[in-house]
Amino acid sequence: MVVFPNAKINLGLNIIEKRTDGYHNIESCFYPIPLTDALEVIESDKLSFTSSGIPIPGDPESNLCLKAYHLLKKHYDLPLVEIHLHKNIPIGAGLGGGSSDGAFMLKLLNEKFELGIDNPALEKLAGELGSDCPFFIENKPVFVEGKGNVFSPVEVSLKGKYLVLVMPDVHVSTAQAYAGITPQQPEAGLKEILEQKPMKRWQDLVKNDFEQSVFAKHPELERIKNQLIEEGAIYASMTGSGAAVFGVFEEKPILQLGGNWQIDIVKL
Repeated sequence: MVVFPNAKINLGLNIIEKRTDGYHNIESCFYPIPLTDALEVIESDKLSFTSSGIPIPGDPESNLCLKAYHLLKKHYDLPLVEIHLHKNIPIGAGLGGGSSDGAFMLKLLNEKFELGIDNPALEKLAGELGSDCPFFIENKPVFVEGKGNVFSPVEVSLKGKYLVLVMPDVHVSTAQAYAGITPQQPEAGLKEILEQKPMKRWQDLVKNDFEQSVFAKHPELERIKNQLIEEGAIYASMTGSGAAVFGVFEEKPILQLGGNWQIDIVKL
């Protein structure tokens, strides 16, 4: 059985306050995009995990696909499986690829072995894998609050638009990105802006608070954002804590960005 875990972008990201548990309260909008990995699972006489495509750093045993299997195995009588992940979503880019892989693994196992787990229960299980993982169970735009794990509906659509995703060869440390942040309440609520203001106003109103500290350390990311705007993007931003930068266009653009960057163009 094969599924295609997709990425997400952040439409806005406000760091509201630091929590007593050391995390931060945020508000953002998670929006799914059709940039995907490929995940295959077949029954086997042994449990194994292999990958291809973009090299995945770290111990394979820590991969969220395997963690998802072991998590379900604690509650259900799962057979042994061979897992293969073809990695296409850039790693450490703020696109949620790893979280998506883990969530889709839960959904795949649930369907393949007819476990009968409903979506609320799958979301709870996914939350044990990571704070972003539950989003990919329903996999539709949500308004995000708390430490990134409180979801509510949001009326926003980019359907028919073109998304340009630019991924330079830059690694952004999330810890360093947070270290450069001074939490503050935004002047206007993000949800109201996204639902009530036309997209042409977003560039002035919808912010990613990480940009200030990340752009200071990686000015090429700011240059990419500005180039996307110059090329006609209605809205451009860094997603998450970076390093991916995206632009939303009305028509499929012909770009002259330069640079040795991975560039994907997808229709939403």
